[in-house]
Amino acid sequence: LTTISITDHDSVNAVEEAISFGSEIGIQVIPGVELSVTIENRDVHILAYFFDYKNKPLLEYLDYFRKERYKRAEKIVDRLHSLKIPVPFETVLKKANNGSVGRFHIALALLEHGHVKSYNDAFYKYIGDRGPAFEEKVSLRPEELFSLVNHAGGISFIAHPGKLVNEIVLDSLLKAGVDGIEIIHPSHSPELMNYYRSIASEYFLLESGGSDFHGGQRKDDYAFGTVTIPETMVNTMRNRLFPHSLAV
Repeated sequence: LTTISITDHDSVNAVEEAISFGSEIGIQVIPGVELSVTIENRDVHILAYFFDYKNKPLLEYLDYFRKERYKRAEKIVDRLHSLKIPVPFETVLKKANNGSVGRFHIALALLEHGHVKSYNDAFYKYIGDRGPAFEEKVSLRPEELFSLVNHAGGISFIAHPGKLVNEIVLDSLLKAGVDGIEIIHPSHSPELMNYYRSIASEYFLLESGGSDFHGGQRKDDYAFGTVTIPETMVNTMRNRLFPHSLAV
């Protein structure tokens, strides 16, 4: 690997340390973060890259959203308790390891305490978008989110669209002004990648990709260092942002 980006949910706390360490070992670290919008009652993930990770409005939003995620996690755990599924909130926080807490960590806690057979089972049975313990979360409208990222000097991509993004949601994001689409992803088949490439080409959008690695805590969490993108794709992003500079 020559270039990576850490895209934690609603947090850039790892970016500065990663950039510093990356410079020591010869790996460029691009500022990144994963954000959320809600369209058609669907939780849609957005990846942002190349922004100023010290931008005050962006940091204020991330701080606010992390607090809202914490409140949401508490409500989901309360719902689980009402369903006679005891999951200590302390276990959820431990899984988050002082980071931004979310359903991912609740799923891991459910698995650890033997309430589900797999990470995906936790979403299917309890905490998925239509599950009995689901809780809505606060999010910006797509236009507001893209504007926030753009004003911080960054670009926005639809994350892993093959998972949750249908034609209506995709159309809404295109009209709202998204900059690109995550083409390469472990869950995308070659046919799906070609489909999203054709859309990116038709709308003059940027292409991105990544491993979506979550630290090896899921059974399907295998792709770090194996699902990659060509450097030309990264250079195209840079050229869109900095048209008069030479891509490195």
